[in-house]
Amino acid sequence: MKLLLRTLAAVFVFAGIFAGCLSILLLVVLMVRFPPLLIVVVLACWIFNRLARASKSAHQ
Repeated sequence: MKLLLRTLAAVFVFAGIFAGCLSILLLVVLMVRFPPLLIVVVLACWIFNRLARASKSAHQ
């Protein structure tokens, strides 16, 4: 029973890692094909970085 549970957990971990890598790969392909998407992703990362810095400085 313990071996079955461990195997099932390993399958779920593998599926999660595989799905994450596949989604990142598809996002990169879309960003190469559609440059406005690249601009949107870079802008979102920049905004997130600014908000994280503001939150960090507000907590100190």
